[in-house]
Amino acid sequence: MSDDNLIEPLLSSPLRTLLRHAPVTLSPDTSIQSAAQLMREKGVSSVMLVHQGSLLGVITDRDLRNRVIAMGLDIQRPVSDIATPNPFTIDQRSTAFEALLLMTRHNIHHVPVLDGSTLMGMITVTDLTGRNSTSAVYLASDIFKQSSVEGLAKLSASVKPMQESLAAANASAYSTGHIVTSITDALTTRLIQLAEERFGPAPLDYVWVAAGSQARCEQTAKSDQDNCMILDDAFDEAQHGDYFRNFSRFVCDGLDACGFIHCPGEMMAMTDTWRQPKRRWAQYFQQWVDTPDPKALMLTCVFFDLRAIHGKTDLLESLRQEVLQRTRGNSLFLSHMVGNALKHRPPLGLFGQLSLIRGGDHARTIDLKHTGIVPIVDLARVYALAGGLAAVNTHDRLEQAAQSGEVSEQSAHDLRDALEFLGMLRIDHQTRQSQQGQSPDNFLFPGEISNFERSQLKDAFGVVQTLQKVLAQRYR
Repeated sequence: MSDDNLIEPLLSSPLRTLLRHAPVTLSPDTSIQSAAQLMREKGVSSVMLVHQGSLLGVITDRDLRNRVIAMGLDIQRPVSDIATPNPFTIDQRSTAFEALLLMTRHNIHHVPVLDGSTLMGMITVTDLTGRNSTSAVYLASDIFKQSSVEGLAKLSASVKPMQESLAAANASAYSTGHIVTSITDALTTRLIQLAEERFGPAPLDYVWVAAGSQARCEQTAKSDQDNCMILDDAFDEAQHGDYFRNFSRFVCDGLDACGFIHCPGEMMAMTDTWRQPKRRWAQYFQQWVDTPDPKALMLTCVFFDLRAIHGKTDLLESLRQEVLQRTRGNSLFLSHMVGNALKHRPPLGLFGQLSLIRGGDHARTIDLKHTGIVPIVDLARVYALAGGLAAVNTHDRLEQAAQSGEVSEQSAHDLRDALEFLGMLRIDHQTRQSQQGQSPDNFLFPGEISNFERSQLKDAFGVVQTLQKVLAQRYR
């Protein structure tokens, strides 16, 4: 089976259909030697520790190698001594795609599968993808083995072929965005770990936060970086300033070396303005919401889309709840946000014809990002701000907005379909460019796609145009 054919099942198959063995379990007081013998007899790479029906831990062949053989540990000791306690688990009704993301984000290769509290079996990376070079989990695992920025930069070159492989397998734009973003998360986390090795442990709590498309899990292989840091309120510039300044520059420069170029607007954690204690971030958002001038609206668009990557996540989540309480039902602020969102219009002429860029380097093309995807992102953000919704991913925001009544079920469904279609066009366009040795961009010549796809493109733009008009009326 080819690599491409291995990808599609992992994206949509329920885990219960992929379990190859009944649960292989042991009591926690079983000896390490007995555990290894059982794993050999059953032909499995892991075993679960169960006591009185409760899952207590997991051991893998890697644990036997690293924690027993390499350390010269007595093999008659109880297996609980080398187990990973309280492992991540997943429900059997979840898709293999969800298991893949869990493994990638946490650098694990085995996940117990449950039906409620009943243990059903173990899912492994090999069950999902085989050992193909474009597997996100194996790539993430390799990332965490690197000890230098140079090693990470070399591995980051695998992101583009991974996206091409996903495109060849007809993976959805939603799935592709999550998988590509999970690799960016892994690179970021490893750079943070290397920064802590270089500069020492952080002197106080912090959280490294992704903004923009990384926060929304909507990245493609071509992206710049948007990030910030929220520091504990015990931060003191004289005591802690130099540490976090050096720390953040190391991580941002490392991301740049990995192909995620420095943000042209300097919206990065290495910029002093965007590396502040939580109380200062609260002041920022209060000012932006209470005085929504053009710059404040632009900053709200960037920094309302935030997701914790590493560190004390409570610093972000408590700030998010404060901001949502301030924006929910705030009609004056929301009317300004709508006005700002309407600056990004879908490229449709008076009679529903595609309106192409007229001049410059991208003449006679359509900007799939700024006039296609961004207007939908903007609509979903307004719905989230209006309803006090915590979701960050655009697809998830639209789903929550429909459930809360901020937008009708049908309109949310139409927007999700339009987002998926435009996202797939963008990925296919960038894949064609990469295969032709060109640098990927967001500018599509209509001649690249079929008449049927052009008709769908007009329909997608029409949906966005209609719902922009609805919002404009609501917040006139």
